[in-house]
Amino acid sequence: MKQVSLLAAAGLFAGAAILTTEKGLAQMSIEQNTVTRPSENHPYVGMWITGDGHVRHHLLANGRYDEARGKRESAYQGRYEVRGNHIDYWDDTGFTADGTFIDGVLHHGGMILYRQK
Repeated sequence: MKQVSLLAAAGLFAGAAILTTEKGLAQMSIEQNTVTRPSENHPYVGMWITGDGHVRHHLLANGRYDEARGKRESAYQGRYEVRGNHIDYWDDTGFTADGTFIDGVLHHGGMILYRQK
């Protein structure tokens, strides 16, 4: 009987530890996955360009983007969402992509884009 009680106590203790950990992970995920609504003063709203100027992402304050490639203006358009330093893109044609802002630089699809001042 003592063995059953010890097993039950161990199970309850382990279950409490798992619940606490799961709750912590859920809270962390919610904070990291909170979508930041763009606004005129959001630090990522504006023009982002590659070093050679070939690719230009204009992140608009209304949650839309307009991407130019070379001489082709508005080559891609769609919506975007920012979560922390992560950005997700949904092109109007159904294409999806993402990127990460690291130290004021946008890393996206193997490209590095810099904020145009």
